[in-house]
Amino acid sequence: MAAPGLRARFRAAGARPLGRGAADTVAEVLAADPVGSCLVAARFELAGMDRQLLGGTFWGVDGGRSALCFAGVNLIPLTGRGPALAALADVLGRGARQCASLVGHAGPTLPLWDALSASWGPAREIRADQPLLTCPDVPAIPADHQVVQVGTERLRDYYPAAVAMFSEEVGADPTAGDGGAGYRSRVAGLLSSGRAFARFDGAQVVFKAEIGALSRRVALVQGVWVHPAWRGRGIAAPAMATVVAGVQRMGRLPSLYVNAHNTAARAAYARVGFAQVGTFASVLF
Repeated sequence: MAAPGLRARFRAAGARPLGRGAADTVAEVLAADPVGSCLVAARFELAGMDRQLLGGTFWGVDGGRSALCFAGVNLIPLTGRGPALAALADVLGRGARQCASLVGHAGPTLPLWDALSASWGPAREIRADQPLLTCPDVPAIPADHQVVQVGTERLRDYYPAAVAMFSEEVGADPTAGDGGAGYRSRVAGLLSSGRAFARFDGAQVVFKAEIGALSRRVALVQGVWVHPAWRGRGIAAPAMATVVAGVQRMGRLPSLYVNAHNTAARAAYARVGFAQVGTFASVLF
């Protein structure tokens, strides 16, 4: 338990939005945890502390030295514990929730949510145990050469699979609100940048995966999906071996996080050579 004086100091200091003067501290935090911070580092490396380009704001206690998070479309806790996290929650909880989820290392994410839940709750779903995996070595099994990087010329075929994956995994319709214009644009961006992989059966996608975030050191693979009619045929592991090889050719470390209860996916990732390096948690709204 933190000493009363420490709790009082953090309350007095409070959490504040960080400006350009905190860039070195933010860079140090991100560099110390390249896998866990990939979602944020990918933005920071391009935009620095420019909030408009970042699409969000860094918030910190003690200038980010005692606690640090990134608040954008998602709220991503990076460091902090105990009274420092409480100071973050105290300030963030004064405003209405703007994020679609909290996601990050379970260590700071779950306590931060506990402190915010009275103000921002209830959550639609809490995923408290999501193994964070990396594959630093050459894939342990042969790649599936039918898996290819997908270009924008196949957007029409690829897009329905992306919608199906998102609806199944997140439990929400990505086309709601704007008819899918925003989500279609995001998917098209992934295809145009060479960050989408798929295996096709004619015009139908039977496997897909995307590089959701790409920092200088790490690639976070997301959106892994197998068509329901193709599940149980053993295509996921060789397909992921192709994705891993592609990421490694980019000079990045392949990483991903998966729900602990998804034993089929975890077995496929283990076959490829992924191993757990941490635990993420997600709070979905």
